[in-house]
Amino acid sequence: MKKVFLGTLAMTVLLSSCVSSKKYADLEAKQKETQDLLNSATVKLNDCLEEKATADSRLQTLEDQNAFLKANNQELINNMGNLTTLTTKGAENLEKSLESLREKDLTIRKLQDAVTRRDSVNLSLVQSLKGVLGNLDDEDIEISVEKGVVFVSISDKLLFRSGSYNVTSAAKEVLGKVAKVVNNKPDFEFMVEGHTDNVPYRSGVLLDNWDLSAKRATSVVRILQNDFGVDPARMTAAGRSYYIPLVSNETSANRAKNRRTRIVVLPKIDQFYSMIEEGMKDPAIGGSGK
Repeated sequence: MKKVFLGTLAMTVLLSSCVSSKKYADLEAKQKETQDLLNSATVKLNDCLEEKATADSRLQTLEDQNAFLKANNQELINNMGNLTTLTTKGAENLEKSLESLREKDLTIRKLQDAVTRRDSVNLSLVQSLKGVLGNLDDEDIEISVEKGVVFVSISDKLLFRSGSYNVTSAAKEVLGKVAKVVNNKPDFEFMVEGHTDNVPYRSGVLLDNWDLSAKRATSVVRILQNDFGVDPARMTAAGRSYYIPLVSNETSANRAKNRRTRIVVLPKIDQFYSMIEEGMKDPAIGGSGK
C-alpha cells in the first residue's frame, strides 16, 4: 500500500513538473514575442521621431522661406510704388526740360529774326550811302559794316586843312549827301568820331590831339545840324585822339590814313528791341500777335 502511495506521489510530482516546464516555455515564448514587438515598436517610434524632426525642419525652412518671400514681395511693392513716383517725376521733369528747350529755341529764332531784320536795314543803309557817295575816290571815303554797325570813314583831306578844325566848303557837299541818307533813316542814331595821327599838336586853345579830334567831330556835327537839318538828338560827337589808328604812324602816308573822321551809324536800342518784339509777335515763329 505504501509503495502504491509513493508511486502515486512520484507520478503526481512528475506530472506537476512537466506542467510547470510547459508553462514556463509558453511564458518564455510570449516574453520573447513581446520583446520582439517592443523592439519593433521602438524602431518604428525612432523612425517616426526622425521623420517628425525632418518634417519640423522642413516646416521651419518653409516658414522662413515664406516669411522671406512675404518681406521681399512687400519690398518689391514698395519699390514699384517708388519707381512709379520717380517715373512720374521724371516724366514731369523731362516735359519741363523740353518746354524750356522749346522756349529757348523760340527765343533764339526771334533774336535771329531781329538780327536778320537789322542786317536788312543796314544793307539798305549801306546801299543808300554808296549810291550817293559812289562817285568819290575810294581812298577818301570808305563804307563798311562790322558786327551790325555801319561805318563811314572820311579822310581828313576831304574835310579839313592841315591842323584846322574848320570844315572846308568842298567837304560840305560830302556831308550833305551823308545827311540826306541819315535824314531818311530816322530810326538810326550815329556818332561822329574825330581821329588824328600821333604827331603832337598844340595851337591856341587846343592843348593836344584830344582837343583837335574833339573839335573836328563837333565841327562836323554842327554842319549836319545847322546846314542840313539833322536832328541833334540823334548825334554824338567824340574825340578819339590818336589812340585808335588804322595803321602804324611810322610813315607820312600811314599818318594820313589815320587822320580821319568816322561816322558810326547804329540802330536805336529801343528800335532794336522793337524788332525783337515784332519778331515775337510773328505767327510764323510762334508769336501770338495782336
